Amino acid sequence: MPVTATGILALVAMGLVVVASTVIGSIGTRARGTSDFLVASRTVGPAANAGAISGEYLSAASFLGVAGLILRDGVDALWYPVGYTAGYVALVLFVAAPLRRSGAYTVPDFAEARLRSPGLRKLCTAFVVIIGWLYLLPQLHGAGLTVETVTGLPAWTGAVTAAVVVVGTVVLGGMRSVTFVQAFQYWLKLTALILPAVFALIFFVNADRSFDRPAPPQFLDRTTVDIRTDVQLQVQFPVSVKVTGVITGPTGPPVVYTDDETRLVEGLNTVQAGAKLEFAGGAPVPVVAGAPVTDADWLTPYAAGREYGMLGTYSLIIATFLGTMGLPHVLVRFYTNPDGRAARRTAVIVLALLGAFYMVVTLLGALSRLYTPQLLVTGETDAAILLLPAAVLGTGPTGVVLAGIVAAGAWAAFLSTSSGLIVSVAGVLATDVLGSGKVRDFRIAAVVAGAVPLALSLGVTRLDFSEAVALVFAISASTFCPLLVLGIWWRGLTDVGAFAGVLVGGLLSAGAVTVALSGFVGPGWLGVLLYRPAIVSVPAAFLAMAVVSRLTAGRTPVDVDQVMLRLHAPERLGLSRDRLAERVRRPTG
Repeated sequence: MPVTATGILALVAMGLVVVASTVIGSIGTRARGTSDFLVASRTVGPAANAGAISGEYLSAASFLGVAGLILRDGVDALWYPVGYTAGYVALVLFVAAPLRRSGAYTVPDFAEARLRSPGLRKLCTAFVVIIGWLYLLPQLHGAGLTVETVTGLPAWTGAVTAAVVVVGTVVLGGMRSVTFVQAFQYWLKLTALILPAVFALIFFVNADRSFDRPAPPQFLDRTTVDIRTDVQLQVQFPVSVKVTGVITGPTGPPVVYTDDETRLVEGLNTVQAGAKLEFAGGAPVPVVAGAPVTDADWLTPYAAGREYGMLGTYSLIIATFLGTMGLPHVLVRFYTNPDGRAARRTAVIVLALLGAFYMVVTLLGALSRLYTPQLLVTGETDAAILLLPAAVLGTGPTGVVLAGIVAAGAWAAFLSTSSGLIVSVAGVLATDVLGSGKVRDFRIAAVVAGAVPLALSLGVTRLDFSEAVALVFAISASTFCPLLVLGIWWRGLTDVGAFAGVLVGGLLSAGAVTVALSGFVGPGWLGVLLYRPAIVSVPAAFLAMAVVSRLTAGRTPVDVDQVMLRLHAPERLGLSRDRLAERVRRPTG
């Protein structure tokens, strides 16, 4: 497939992002000590750290996935940006400052410092790696989708390039380097969203179009849609279409069409992969099964008739609200602040930065329903923001330039989040698996941390970014959230209780994630819980920790009062301890 002018400019824009990130990251190559590589010597101020956190937190799920979900599901999808942002409120209230005072670098470090359990530390290490790799998978897949969508090149080229660039940045400069790069990438991502939002909003106002109408969205012009995977289309109003491919109607056998005019009748119509559908301008848009059919339904909660929709929503809220405080690549950022007060200030600034970002993403998702309705047919709504500039402005110079800027912003989203994830995974691999935590081991661990999810991403043909990330949040909320909350605020927690809670929550959530990603999800409440396990797994983890800790109260650490004082006393009293420095100095045998 030849690369168009838009594709060439997008490649140049993405290349410039890589070059700029490399140059900015080179500032951190002066880092030589382990503390510089892992926590930037704990010298990052609130403003810079907030920019870096926002840069790495706003991933493929935020840049592409949230807009795609809003395009498809409407108001039902608003809980994603709300949950991702509100999770930082819980982080500020319960975790940020005490965790920073613990002096630990990773969640396994905190577990050992609080409960003196090598077994618990190993279990936490395993879940840090699992969460990190599962989170990296949609980032690399998103990089491939971006390259394929805007240039026509194979998706694997984008995934491989992103992995190489991120691992190279981390290996050269560690956390100090990554901090500057991620802060730069946040502002690039925000700019890349604001510009198309302004143009699209201007055209939308001039079009005098309202979404509050009892009719399906419409194709603005004659549109050809290529079906890459089998899809089921909901048709409420019969629509004429020119078809090349195989379609099975609500009744009757499959029909093979060869550039034939036909009508999609009311009900579910199954279109096989490889088909090509050509719709006339003004034709109603058939949507994938399970999505709201009309614009009015799109604005009404649960209007699509989703079974157990409220159950899924509450479970999603629990996962996103509580999962943030357990994400390893987010937590590590608060170890780079100089003190607990700076950690709290950082979290508050992050709330403002995330709020601004998600407001723009939500607007773009809504406008995409007007300008890119063909994505409702294929179900590939994650590409909405990438296609929006050309849909609004055409293939003229302005549209081409704007498409290049959006592609650059998407590329920055993948690079920034992947950098933080690889730092966090490499940190635990270097200190807990390779054993020494030295710079050489950290660099080896960074290569491993990037290679495994890259191999997995090359085998994934289709992935819903926000859905995949929500599953990761469920695992985080079910394992590290109970450990951190009870470990910081309840002196009665024991090592056996913590181990039981992490194991119960981890097995329930990770088991559900495995089944969900494998595609073996049926209808009914069980299918909802497999995609949204947090409503079961999080309470189960808290309950297991509390009950087992009560039953093993004799195992409460003897120094629990001193540890709790260290977590909650102001740092100016000098009670904090640098667990990283202790571990690096510890002889390795």
